[in-house]
Amino acid sequence: MMRADRISRAALPALSILLVVLVAAALGSGDMHLSPFQVWEGLLRRDPLDATIVWQIRLPRVLVGMMVGGALSASGLVMQAFFRNSLASPGLLGVGSGGAAGAVVAIALGWASSSLWFLPLAAIVGAFGATSAVLMLARRGASGERLLLAGVALNALLAAVTSYVLSEFTGPYERNAQILFWLLGGLEDRTWEHVAIALPILAAAACLWPLGRPMDLLSLGAREAQSLGVDVRRLRRVLLALATVLTALATAVAGSVGFVGLIVPHILRLAVGPDHRRLVPLTLVGGAAFVLACDIVGRAAGGLRLGIITSLVGAPFFLWFLRRLP
Repeated sequence: MMRADRISRAALPALSILLVVLVAAALGSGDMHLSPFQVWEGLLRRDPLDATIVWQIRLPRVLVGMMVGGALSASGLVMQAFFRNSLASPGLLGVGSGGAAGAVVAIALGWASSSLWFLPLAAIVGAFGATSAVLMLARRGASGERLLLAGVALNALLAAVTSYVLSEFTGPYERNAQILFWLLGGLEDRTWEHVAIALPILAAAACLWPLGRPMDLLSLGAREAQSLGVDVRRLRRVLLALATVLTALATAVAGSVGFVGLIVPHILRLAVGPDHRRLVPLTLVGGAAFVLACDIVGRAAGGLRLGIITSLVGAPFFLWFLRRLP
């Protein structure tokens, strides 16, 4: 018990140091490699070329990646508390699929070319539309089994919609490439405008911070949490809303990125225990570090998309964990 407590207390500083190292590595990685000294010179704007590379090209990408990773991992933590299942993820309710479908439709119809903000807006609308549809299909609100079954059905429907759009609305190469980017997920060509779009993630994460104790009680069961003074119905609605916001914003700026919300909170739960007051900050930092690490690997591997790398890491992990189940 004492060992687990020491690991828990050391986890956040260790992850924070790892995140700083990964940020430095990400700022130096690319077609033109920058040493740590050049990165520092660029951050201080002492060298014009280094400053342009760092501030205009790589720093927005790094900041978006950090917010996307933190959002997806925190959303996964919320879904695992909501369903009382450590293998739950944001994709269960079709939020990511809804965001991807909204973005693909907007791109295919040519609406996304009118403004940089229109495409993320379409993704957010699609994500919230998916959550609303799941709640309507479940009929009785946020009850776990009904939401799960409705989410499975809606995911299949959204996948069919996306496939139909891809088959019937093929267009110029640039438009098809944009659709492919969205479906595979990535951080290429992110700008300060994308950083601005993702900034509400920080507000949603701040709202999640004080919910650690209620999520602990919810993990005991709805009746137990109710008897301890938790308004379970209200808590579930708040958690579902926060998970939707986090996943929608992440999808809006990076496309479909899978497995982050499953892997990071699950590993951290195994490492430090089920205390959500510790898991909330850990998942935010751990998710940011995981996405940055995957992005660095993708660039080193010749420009592989972020969604491909996270799936290559996540799918074997998921299968390995399934083998360990009794």
